Amino acid sequence: MKLKEQINMSNLPKHIAIIMDGNGRWAKQRGFLRTIGHENGVKSLRTTITTCGELGVDYLTLYAFSTENWNRPKYEVDKLMELLIKALTKEIPTFMKNDIALNAIGNIDLLPEKVREKLTDAIDKTKENKRMTVTLALSYGSRAEIIHAIKEISIKVKNNIISEDNIDESIINEHLYTHNMPDVDLLIRTSGEQRISNFLLWQIAYAELYFTEVLWPDFSEDELYRSILSYQNRERRFGKTSEQIK
Repeated sequence: MKLKEQINMSNLPKHIAIIMDGNGRWAKQRGFLRTIGHENGVKSLRTTITTCGELGVDYLTLYAFSTENWNRPKYEVDKLMELLIKALTKEIPTFMKNDIALNAIGNIDLLPEKVREKLTDAIDKTKENKRMTVTLALSYGSRAEIIHAIKEISIKVKNNIISEDNIDESIINEHLYTHNMPDVDLLIRTSGEQRISNFLLWQIAYAELYFTEVLWPDFSEDELYRSILSYQNRERRFGKTSEQIK
């Protein structure tokens, strides 16, 4: 039986997040520049978005560029920004055809002006699409996001808009970049690394974690299916006992 046929369509993760790791190592193994790995990673990105849309996943969040990535060599950062512009321009028709909305989270103001313009244009053109929301985490760091939320809440407490006694999880959620999204159900990281790397720390509190040795440019439909099958074979208890869940 094919992997896709084994998936229980009534138990899909509503929100999948992916740390797309391994582009540089993929290129190095083949004697290429790291930037060639990023170019090939775009193919896996397209495959993953299309497959999630076909399956019926509601939200897909992709760690595309972290706040720490600004420290990489300038030529690599420039190439990543160039690839982002090309991808945004090229993929809009695909997003429209498949009823997919584009979203972005992070400190977008730090992105080059051309990237911000293309990103804003793509988000605006796809905002009415309903089938799935694809979110790019760009210039994103979860600690920075949480600090930003705390500052906003503090200002509102100071101005008597929010009472400190009323601060709870829902208030914090409302002030995160992801306020219009549900928590992550399944977090995937490629390339064999087993760490979170400052990605959606609050939102993955009860996510199922899936680590694969596959490098991102080699991440295929079948690898995505394997991650979902692993998710479906786990018991999600959210602090309760197995007996309570049953």
